[in-house]
Amino acid sequence: MFCDISTVDGAPFEGCPRNRLRRILDDAHDEGYTFFVAPELEFFYFDSLEPVGPPHPVDLGSYFDLGTDSVVGRLRRDTVRTLEEMGIPVEHAQHEDAPGQHEIDLRYTDALTMADTVMTVRHVVKELARQARIAASFMPKPLAGVQGSGMHTHLSLWRDDTNAFVDDTDPYGLSPLAHQFIAGLLTHAKEITAITNQWVNSYKRLVPGNEAPVHVSWARNNRSALVRVPTVKKTKVNSTRLEYRAPDSAANPYLCFAVILAAGMAGIRGGYELPAEAAGNLFAHAEDSDLDMLPTSLKEATDTMAGSELLHETLGEHLVEWFLRNKRAEWAAYAETVTPFELDRYLPLL
Repeated sequence: MFCDISTVDGAPFEGCPRNRLRRILDDAHDEGYTFFVAPELEFFYFDSLEPVGPPHPVDLGSYFDLGTDSVVGRLRRDTVRTLEEMGIPVEHAQHEDAPGQHEIDLRYTDALTMADTVMTVRHVVKELARQARIAASFMPKPLAGVQGSGMHTHLSLWRDDTNAFVDDTDPYGLSPLAHQFIAGLLTHAKEITAITNQWVNSYKRLVPGNEAPVHVSWARNNRSALVRVPTVKKTKVNSTRLEYRAPDSAANPYLCFAVILAAGMAGIRGGYELPAEAAGNLFAHAEDSDLDMLPTSLKEATDTMAGSELLHETLGEHLVEWFLRNKRAEWAAYAETVTPFELDRYLPLL
């Protein structure tokens, strides 16, 4: 069941993420825009989620592997079929790069419907895995040495039933409005990262060399950039879209979509200028780049968020205060935890 939370006098509750997303969408709608999103949800199947050691993937497959264990392949197909029967269209589903890692891509729809859908998909994936006597996790980085689970999110703005990002005369196929939207995302990327990547563990994924963006950058069809402009066929220009690659699949989708839209709309309203396109493989030259970097820890991300005028306006003081309070408590607990890494490395040596 999905609902909006109200106070006893019937006013929208300031701490309800769904209410907050609705307000940001309404603001854009008042200017004539409808915001569509299409996320790619990555997750892992493990034998168990008992925290007694590193989790054990249920298969050793790799990217688009069709030869993985039949139980896992059947489970993913059953999950897709269940979602389709619930009225949730699935665009693609496949094995991802890491052992035990899978992906379900959802067909685009308006952001509020999609936020509800993401919550549903995560529940269905976990419940069907439990029934199959295995476990599913959307933890951003459950395994060392392999890529984590992202929620690459495809974005488009529509106006009067027309994709407002399209311009056939532009070398990139993008309208001036799309240029400004990208510029808004880049300008405010560091401020919104605490929302798009809200867990201590999220920042184990956002490191160089693990197929997750670390630079504040944009590029055409370049998966190492933070904002990617996918190539579209000339016969399908209405598929023109942007892809924001930082979020992980454990993010709160309501807040995530709200701050992404707010950052893009700030670029449009402020007439932001788009910087130069990033060149080359940023994964391979992470240390040599002059580009700004995303926050490297939850502490850095929350400190940046605390000083963001955009985030205070977008989320409201109630949500910002409670979010920062909870996340700073999470960081403090993490900072004083003695990890297996420290025990393995230092206990025998020091």
